[in-house]
Amino acid sequence: MSGVHATARIRAREDGRGGTSLPVLDSDGPLALRRTRGGDGGEARVVLVGAMSGPLGGDRFAVEAAVESGARLRLGSAAATIALPGQIKDEARYDVRIDVADGGELHWLPEPLISARGSDLYVTTRVDLAPAARLVLREEQVLGRAGEDPGRLTSRLVVRVGGRAVLDQELSCGPGAPGGWDGPAVLAGHRALGQLVVVRPEFGDHPVTARVLGDTVTLVPLAGPAALVTAVAPDGLRLRRVLDEALNSLA
Repeated sequence: MSGVHATARIRAREDGRGGTSLPVLDSDGPLALRRTRGGDGGEARVVLVGAMSGPLGGDRFAVEAAVESGARLRLGSAAATIALPGQIKDEARYDVRIDVADGGELHWLPEPLISARGSDLYVTTRVDLAPAARLVLREEQVLGRAGEDPGRLTSRLVVRVGGRAVLDQELSCGPGAPGGWDGPAVLAGHRALGQLVVVRPEFGDHPVTARVLGDTVTLVPLAGPAALVTAVAPDGLRLRRVLDEALNSLA
């Protein structure tokens, strides 16, 4: 037996009239893409809708987004993604691949990923940016539903600018994860964790200043034109609040 395999593909292109067209907006299986209204005239907005529960054990989901020069895309999700156990006792995978050309801009702002008890999910996000590309990427992960222990969750994030890695990190939480993931040096008992990666060409000449934004929130410059905000919180609602505040501080 094998799980469900599904891929969503988006390509954003400048339309020549100051806006952004979507020559590729394709999805299958439990992943559905919907263009939505809102934003200014130059930005395209797309929402990823999950048509069924999951990912479950053995599932393989993927999102592939490409933004061409001069195009602007805001990509989010309609609801939280919940990793659940399935009949297949195998790891589920969720892979996100992002490419942004010079002069392109992408905001990847999905709703939280919730790791339910008994699940086993490996998430990878790989971003390749041209030197003059712009990015706002938010990740939010909640370990367990209300009153529930978490499943196993491993998340890797790789960001490259002009072919150079500015961030490559992996974190594993839950049953079977390396010891210390819930200790004072990592989550310290919190059950929600998140980060923002902001890439702007102007950060190359004027990098952000490392600082503490709250009791459990930090901002640091990355090599190249990028900044990283990391945060932990007792729950997803408070995590979103502190990440929104951190993003506003970079405006």
